[in-house]
Amino acid sequence: MLAAYVEECGPPAGIRVGEVPEPRPGATDVLVDVEVTAVNAVDTMVRSGAFRTPMDFPFVIGRDLVGTVRAASPGVPGFRAGDRVWCNSLGHGGRQGAAAQRAVVPGDRLYRLPAGVDPVAAVAVLHPAATAYLALFTHGRLRVGETVIVAGGGGNVGGALIALAAHAGARVVATASERDAERCRALGAAEVVDYRSPDLAKELREACPEGAGIYVDTSGRNDLDLAVGLLAWRGRVVVLAGMGSRPVLPAGPLYVMDRSVVGFAVSHATAAELAEAAVVINRLLATGALRPPATETLPLSDTAGAHRRLESGGVRGKLVLRVPAAG
Repeated sequence: MLAAYVEECGPPAGIRVGEVPEPRPGATDVLVDVEVTAVNAVDTMVRSGAFRTPMDFPFVIGRDLVGTVRAASPGVPGFRAGDRVWCNSLGHGGRQGAAAQRAVVPGDRLYRLPAGVDPVAAVAVLHPAATAYLALFTHGRLRVGETVIVAGGGGNVGGALIALAAHAGARVVATASERDAERCRALGAAEVVDYRSPDLAKELREACPEGAGIYVDTSGRNDLDLAVGLLAWRGRVVVLAGMGSRPVLPAGPLYVMDRSVVGFAVSHATAAELAEAAVVINRLLATGALRPPATETLPLSDTAGAHRRLESGGVRGKLVLRVPAAG
């Protein structure tokens, strides 16, 4: 089958698109014909070796897919050939990736795609939405009525954070550029503050007079002095990006107000946690409440170029790779 793969960890130039053996499903796996796959920042980290994980070479890259069930093993009774499905946790932990004509997906990591949902729009939000769910509910312990500050609301994860938090009944305050402000409001943000404002801290405090229950910075800057100062009693800062950041920890404001800082990597999420997230993701996909800021569809043959562009920092929205049907 045709796949985008690497023979060793390294730069995007090491990505090859060519023939590899078709995967064989185990007793609890599903074989999926892949239609589209997305390019995520974590894919570049796995490919480069920055995020260490077990890899058997040749290693097919890619985390997310939307496709059709080709065959389900007897140990996976919930799926039949022809089912439209999605997955957002391949290409990690010893699992081969999604950028191929066919992929083997563990049955407990595969979910049905709601009827009528565009596969390109869906695959573009699967990873950001799972990240947002884990940040808000699994690790952030969001409660109805709390205020959530989303720093970077115009991005992929930021938009998903806004949509999921608003759907759960939270009041959302987002930072974003002026060009992204209207989209943030459409996703559910009650207020949007320009992240370039010289009075950013003051404007955020005015927008959250009683403090925020959760503060999430999608940029990875992790200014904990700012974030902790905006929290309510027992508020939480959730760290999900910024592998190289080394912020100062404001210990005093943390402990005297029972505040906390917690970090997580979506790659470490359990199958049960991802399945819980999938229920909410499907609900929002079906209603159109969850959507990417923009998508650009490229052929699988341009995988290396897509990785180069993503690492350069010039991509707005999501890059999606369309996979040619297997013969």
